[in-house]
Amino acid sequence: MEIVDQHVKQIMEGCKKRARDKGLVFDDETLEYIVTNRDLIELGPKVMIPTLYDYWVHDVRVLSEKGKYELYPNNPYETVINTRPAISFYNDNNPDWLNVMIFYHVLGHIDFFQNNLFFQHTWSYDFEGQALADKRLIARYRSEKGRWVDYVIEFARGIDNIVGYHDTVAENITPRTRRVDRIDYYFDVFLQQEKKAKTNAYLKEIDRYNALQKSGTYTDELFFVDVILKYPEFEALYQKKKGAKDNPRPDVMQYILEHSTFLKKDENTWMKSVIEVVRNTSLFFQPQIRTKIMNEGWASLWHETLFMGDDRIKGHEVSFAKVNAGVTAMPKVGLNPYALGMRLFYHIWEMEDRGCYSFDYFSLKDQVLRKQFDLERHTGRDIIFKIRENFCDFTFINRYIDQEFMDRHKLFVSGRRINRERKSVEYYIKSRKAEAYKEMIINTLYHPPRICVDHEKTLKGDLYLVHSFEGKPLKADFIENTMIGIEFLWGAPVRLETWEYIRSAVAPQAPANFWDPVAPKDLLKEEEGFTWKRFMYVMENRKLHKQEM
Repeated sequence: MEIVDQHVKQIMEGCKKRARDKGLVFDDETLEYIVTNRDLIELGPKVMIPTLYDYWVHDVRVLSEKGKYELYPNNPYETVINTRPAISFYNDNNPDWLNVMIFYHVLGHIDFFQNNLFFQHTWSYDFEGQALADKRLIARYRSEKGRWVDYVIEFARGIDNIVGYHDTVAENITPRTRRVDRIDYYFDVFLQQEKKAKTNAYLKEIDRYNALQKSGTYTDELFFVDVILKYPEFEALYQKKKGAKDNPRPDVMQYILEHSTFLKKDENTWMKSVIEVVRNTSLFFQPQIRTKIMNEGWASLWHETLFMGDDRIKGHEVSFAKVNAGVTAMPKVGLNPYALGMRLFYHIWEMEDRGCYSFDYFSLKDQVLRKQFDLERHTGRDIIFKIRENFCDFTFINRYIDQEFMDRHKLFVSGRRINRERKSVEYYIKSRKAEAYKEMIINTLYHPPRICVDHEKTLKGDLYLVHSFEGKPLKADFIENTMIGIEFLWGAPVRLETWEYIRSAVAPQAPANFWDPVAPKDLLKEEEGFTWKRFMYVMENRKLHKQEM
């Protein structure tokens, strides 16, 4: 690994100027390294952060990747990390013209890192420098405590996917103290949380509020006259809430750090530092996982746009076309984030230029008229920059994949079925509708379970975890080992409340025929039904118990 020479650095500075002229925004300082395939294999398990703490899983993955490389040699073009300054790595097998194209791609990534709001909590510090300090800290603990350090890392990494990432983002975007609306507080907090009003009483208050609104005589004072007569304490509670800071609920790892009696013991306080390292590392990488499609699509759009307008493409047009097609080809089955993200950005750009995101356009039913529709707004470029700043993969996909995008790129949702005649599995087109395709993509996105601590029930001693059910069960294979780690860090039994999909009672069998309704339809065949049920997992003394709730 070595820093690029001055000649290459000068070329890259010229690329920066061209990128800024097109509207990209990024810091002046960047670091570029030339690396070998061996370097990339060794840095890959550490997410290309050379200073990341050492862990045995990284070594196993290095050996695995070396074995894969011997069987299937390949040359990764580049990689870039979101540090201060941003660091990018270029394969030493890349020709000069390819490095120019790749640098445009890297600049797209850097622009995305430094402007997307989901990365905002990473802007104020240099993660590589922090990672170096963390690496030295863990190395010192490892020399003092031995294998116990790796146990703590493993237990902490078992729950590092449920850190409070969105709370961290919200803290950076919104002020900690914000105005609380009186009506919102009354309906959302006071009635539901403070008074725990019954449904009938709650609905009556909503009807009273709506009646005043419809009569045209509504004022806050008029509505709250009856409220204050009925609940004299309301005003004091509202004023208290109005001036209170909005403190987010701690995630599981943070709660353990703050409340675990086991970690508060003098001989165990060092574990807190190790857990903090794992938690902060996870928080740093969360936005990269949640913006993969947007990030790669944005970088691909700009490497194509900028390099095709660069005079250094002359003589390399065919080579560029081959490389670019390999990177941004749209597969018929599967997902290429480079291709999907880039084409969706182009689609939004064109649709917004024509003014298609309007009532006039959507009211047209004739496809010919829709293709001819053009208000000549030319605001698409500004819109995609705003999307780059404010969206993540979920909002990007959910908002902008439409039927026009599906039809233009001939996309579809595929399914698999057994062909009994050929005795083989075959793929078929399941749907060409935008909603089905959108659902398929969203189901592939990173979406860890939401597991929170019930503080009131935890006060009894056991750590009480509640899984906020969203239609998907927890992965059963991981529950036991993960809860063993949590029990160790908590120092007491752990309870997990969740839902599981189980087979329900066998449905009544249909009669075999009209003339003999008593005879069973098929003695060997049962109609299977499934239902969701709540279960409680209890981990105590490293033994897992499961009980229905």
